[in-house]
Amino acid sequence: MIGSRLKLAREAAGLSLRELQDRINNLVSAQAIGKYERDEMMPSSSVLLALAKALTVTPDYLLSKREVKLAEIDFRRHTAAGEKEQRAVEAIVLDYAERYIQLEELLPGVATVWKAPTEKEFNIKAPEEAEHAADALRAMWKLGIGPINSMMELLEDKGIKVVEVQMPESVSGSKAFAKQKDKDASALIVVNSNHNGERQRFTLAHELGHLVLRFPASLSEKQQEKAADRFAGAFLITRELLYKLVGKSRHVIELGELISLKRFFKVSIAALVVRCGQLGILAKTSYAKMFAWLKANGLADVGAAEPEPLPKEVATRMKRLCLRGIAEGVISESKALSLLRISRKALERELTFQGA
Repeated sequence: MIGSRLKLAREAAGLSLRELQDRINNLVSAQAIGKYERDEMMPSSSVLLALAKALTVTPDYLLSKREVKLAEIDFRRHTAAGEKEQRAVEAIVLDYAERYIQLEELLPGVATVWKAPTEKEFNIKAPEEAEHAADALRAMWKLGIGPINSMMELLEDKGIKVVEVQMPESVSGSKAFAKQKDKDASALIVVNSNHNGERQRFTLAHELGHLVLRFPASLSEKQQEKAADRFAGAFLITRELLYKLVGKSRHVIELGELISLKRFFKVSIAALVVRCGQLGILAKTSYAKMFAWLKANGLADVGAAEPEPLPKEVATRMKRLCLRGIAEGVISESKALSLLRISRKALERELTFQGA
């Protein structure tokens, strides 16, 4: 039966039952579509094709018996995201995860199962302790102290699927898990595709913090968010390297130097100033003055437009796997189109090295 998948695809498209009826040119009524979703009726083949086309999915997707459920998705602090918007985002994330999992199953041996670290350094009782957790994870992953070139590539290499979704400005992202019966859950991080590169990279590191940090029940949600922020700052801007580059004590750091550091670490100017305050490089008075200056110049807000903006990162692993599957004869071009949800023309460009 197609009920749950039809409803998921409709919510992912942000359509009401009546709007979907309009999309299929009134081939059947909204009431009939509702019955399909409740598995009270089964559409004819012509209606099934029309629904699939209207929702930009394949008939095979609607008929699939694969059961993947989304768990632990949490749009923290983002009350501006309405219930309808959240359902639509969750539907998009679940659909993406399902296609990704299906692709990995077609290419045995490519999947990396995410396992959260179990070491004591990841037990956090106060936000400041997240600093050591970030150091510990970098050491485990053999990253050294240098800047991370691509957060998306790093996370996907470690078994975390990154999903880019258009969301309200106030929503940065979330962690989540895609679960199947009798199989390991797939870890996901959802990031707002509308945000700039600086904000996306910090969101990815912040949500990574939520995947690896363990909090006692006594630690409030606000403190947990502070810990994830501290983890993100420490993971992206290592203490040891920042000391080497700017020294351990400064009264002021000029904008030109901050831009140079931003270019190096691939973070926002505000993140750098906050990091200098956290590490005591800037004393409290100096930090307060610098942050007030940032605020006065519109650089303190999350996602602020600033000098030398970073390009957005792009998750490419799923596309690479599809191209590999085509080359190895495991996946047909039609299947790749279904998995990637791109046009044939776009796929042909990829296959013939003509760029996106």
